[in-house]
Amino acid sequence: MQRNIVTRRDFMKLTAAGSAGLALSEAMPAHAAITDRPNILWITSEDNSPLLGCYGDPFATTPNLDRLASEGIVFDNAYANVPVCAPARFTILTGTYASTMGTHPMRSRYPIPGFVKPYPFYLRQAGYYCTNPGKTDYNFLTDDKSHWDKGTYKDRKPGQPFFHVVNITVSHESSIHKEKPSTRHDPAKVVLPPYHPDTPEIRQNWAQYYDQVEDMDREVGNILDQLEKDGLAEDTIVFYYADHGGVLCRSKRFLYDTGVRVPMIIRFPKKYQHLAPGTPGSRTDRIVTFVDLAPTVLSLLGIEIPTHMEGEAFLGPSQQTPRSYAYFFRGRMDERYDMMRGIRDKRYKYIRNYMPHRIYGQHLSYLWLAANTRSWEREYQEGRCDAVQSIFWQKKPPEELYDVTADPWEVRNLAVDPDYKDVLERMRRELSRWIRESRDTGFLPEGAMIEHGQGSTVYERVRQNNFPMDRIIETAELATLGDVQSLPELITRLEDEESCVRYWAATGCVILGTQAKPAVAALKERLGDASGDVRVAAAEALCGLGEYESAIPVLVQHLRHPNVKTALFAANVLEALGSEAVRALPEMESLLQTTEDEYLKRTLEWTVSRLRGR
Repeated sequence: MQRNIVTRRDFMKLTAAGSAGLALSEAMPAHAAITDRPNILWITSEDNSPLLGCYGDPFATTPNLDRLASEGIVFDNAYANVPVCAPARFTILTGTYASTMGTHPMRSRYPIPGFVKPYPFYLRQAGYYCTNPGKTDYNFLTDDKSHWDKGTYKDRKPGQPFFHVVNITVSHESSIHKEKPSTRHDPAKVVLPPYHPDTPEIRQNWAQYYDQVEDMDREVGNILDQLEKDGLAEDTIVFYYADHGGVLCRSKRFLYDTGVRVPMIIRFPKKYQHLAPGTPGSRTDRIVTFVDLAPTVLSLLGIEIPTHMEGEAFLGPSQQTPRSYAYFFRGRMDERYDMMRGIRDKRYKYIRNYMPHRIYGQHLSYLWLAANTRSWEREYQEGRCDAVQSIFWQKKPPEELYDVTADPWEVRNLAVDPDYKDVLERMRRELSRWIRESRDTGFLPEGAMIEHGQGSTVYERVRQNNFPMDRIIETAELATLGDVQSLPELITRLEDEESCVRYWAATGCVILGTQAKPAVAALKERLGDASGDVRVAAAEALCGLGEYESAIPVLVQHLRHPNVKTALFAANVLEALGSEAVRALPEMESLLQTTEDEYLKRTLEWTVSRLRGR
């Protein structure tokens, strides 16, 4: 059950209050009366899946987290809603999905409505000293540090309760970019997932990753020891969780459990055991997600939960009925455009691919710094990968369904298995319901999202009564199934008054490839569309139909589009064209000398290097 989603009617009330100087956060009571308030220590680690001893991994060396698990509650179904750091942090900070607020693209700084406040705002109103001396990176237009008090919990006033965040970076993806000559964990003893070929580089990176998790565990121990030395352990609830899944290729950034499932342990001291969902050392299979963390903290501390928060408290007096599903989203990852949405219950995972014409393994400069990624790609290119290991380098199916209990590595797609038709339809319906209810801003291409947000926020724009959000989503769902019988309707929608509908109609023609030949004339009309994103999508569709002479000049022109995200879209399309992009080589090389956008530069550098045979 979803709660606290702002409907269009609620939104109009909130914006009216905001115009009168009464944003929701200021209009509601600051907090309920609470006494003997607990401190909260929030320990996060970067980029690690639950490869811990307390999660049943015999290869892991994690004595400190195993001890914490024996003293606390282990959550076996904890998930990041997005498998990458900055949008995940936004979701945690605000208790709203980044896909709802238009902050889902990686490293974007788009504005959000004024009534959406980070959770430290409410804690500080309630008298808490809130500190976070480490990582912020909140992915929206704000001064990240302004939401926090200075220093650590040691800088608070005498007797003042605290909320303190410690972020451990030693397990971050960058830790495996430079291979170590030796590791404490034996590469030969690594149990490889079935999708990874068995190469020395992959084994070495896996062993190195386990070393980094061990180092992270040691830091957790030091933090807990310091809390004990400071005499605060009996007054402090301790949260530990990772900010998303692990770093070996096909984990971080992807919606498989290796990317979204995280370890989560919460320890309650004796005096606050009444707030715990179980006895020390117990486990729970309750589904909890990052969007739930902010309302859960507010509930634990007796603070009223703002109605705009989409998360559901899973602890404290305001906790709700356990959720049936976790919801996931993936958008632009650094310089690469892709779009996936997903849903999981305790057994099944369903993924909807809205860009099935792109392979999973699109080149991403940062991901390719790791030897395991380069090794896997080389094995595929040289024909040494089996069928499962090859999937990552191929185009995606529109839908994926996995029985995660029987298939924990998610390699057997059941979406076309008639025995799972009922499960597929149930998961598909629920995902579609969530997308529509949250008015998912990811259905606007990023260039259009920026344009629609001018003068307001994209969140506000998609909630206006005249905005055809349902028609946009419907067109995306129709277009991305790749059914040629939908082509007449897609051609009709190429003329729709809403640019995002036209964008998805053109994208549907891209996906159909040569089957979209009857749409040539309509697509050529769209080369003069008012929207840059529509022009680029139409040009890509025409390239798939062999109409390079009319289409590639449009892509070249859009490399210098004033909206840099439209330019990045054009660069992504040119990269996907392979050798045909040589027609744009002079312009790409020229732009490389002048562009200041890092993501555009990365895409152009990779495309030029391939075309030059480097």
